Amino acid sequence: MSEIISEKQKKAEESIRKKFHKQLFSPFARACKKYQLIENGDRIAVCISGGKDSMLMAKLFQEIQRHRQIEFELTFLVMDPGYNKENRELIESNAKDLGIPITIFESNIFDAVETIEKSPCYLCARMRRGYLYSNAKEMGCNKIALGHHYDDVIETILMAMLHGAQIQTMMPKLHSTNFEGMELIRPLYLVRESDICAWRDYNELRFLRCACHFTEMCAASREEDVTASKRLKTKKLIAELKKDNPFVESNIFNSVGNVNLDTIIAYKKDGVRHHFLDDY
Repeated sequence: MSEIISEKQKKAEESIRKKFHKQLFSPFARACKKYQLIENGDRIAVCISGGKDSMLMAKLFQEIQRHRQIEFELTFLVMDPGYNKENRELIESNAKDLGIPITIFESNIFDAVETIEKSPCYLCARMRRGYLYSNAKEMGCNKIALGHHYDDVIETILMAMLHGAQIQTMMPKLHSTNFEGMELIRPLYLVRESDICAWRDYNELRFLRCACHFTEMCAASREEDVTASKRLKTKKLIAELKKDNPFVESNIFNSVGNVNLDTIIAYKKDGVRHHFLDDY
């Protein structure tokens, strides 16, 4: 019996292969090759939050698997940290319409962080990642894939400098320190957020934005909260700088790949601090 494919799935997949091939699939495939994110024999847990980034990532993984240049397996993993009924149904509906065979597991993360006053989002993100690693490993996966994109990377670089007094980046892949043999990969590393939004809008898709309890409770003042966020301010700063320098985004991105240690006062390697006076 042949699989029934929805019109939404057909249009979404065709747009990835044709209209948005250069903007989406090409940088996705380039990142996978450049950073060696996919290897023969991998079993990758594609972590789906329900947002535009992770849903597109799932479709791009299906597309690159279709090419069969590398043999690997995919598991589409959705963690329900305590979504309300409407948000859970939206994720399930989108996955069905787009032909993504998701596996859902539940946790109580939203309830656990709801009473936390200081950095609830940071704690939530750490707990989510731990649950994802744990469940992915139980399912026989050796990697989890997250949907962070190019814009997330450059914003993180700038935020680290302006707010953290350090030079660091969001890595395209890294080994888990708590789950032996597991890796985290970010295959949307070279994909622009504006192109993701264009694909979403072209296909008339509606995805989750933020569905946490904290956001729901603060719905009335959400605009003020978001406007005050460091990340959004950084996004606006980059957009403003781009008006005078069209290369500012790529310059930020490339800066962490062109570090000249001869001109660095101090740096850390494997937790050990090195100072330029050590060898002066």
